[in-house]
Amino acid sequence: MRWRLVDRIDEMERDRFVAGSVCFAPELELFADHFPGFPVVPGVILMESLAQLAGKLIGYSVRLNRGDWPFPILSMMQAVKFRRFVRPGEEVRLEARVLSLRDESAVMDVRAWVGGRTVAQAEQTFVFNAVVLTEPGEAERLEALERSELRRLWAGYPGD
Repeated sequence: MRWRLVDRIDEMERDRFVAGSVCFAPELELFADHFPGFPVVPGVILMESLAQLAGKLIGYSVRLNRGDWPFPILSMMQAVKFRRFVRPGEEVRLEARVLSLRDESAVMDVRAWVGGRTVAQAEQTFVFNAVVLTEPGEAERLEALERSELRRLWAGYPGD
């Protein structure tokens, strides 16, 4: 399984907000064990989907603001709440709002919705570039990958 947990980005406003969606196919292997006879999306997978979406906004915003592409790493979550189960095949709307964006970190308010009702929410903290990239060209390859993912997910991506 590839861990691409965002299907598309519907809107993005630099330094402020991003919204997108994901739908977890009923055939995914994880549903065999979570839970047999009553498959639901694991809460940790919802949080990772939200973190991936938030990371796209962080990367895009920082690139436009200061010229480099950070690699945001989820380092902490607070006030995590799961309000109801998400079943396979349900479309989940994902939203992330910037609470704080600094040179080395970001704090985001994230929420997941199904049918207009909140199903999960949290405050997620990200740190940037926690791993030193030592190989020649490694940062450029990672930036190219991130740009490619934005192009794949967001029809409104203005390009490089």
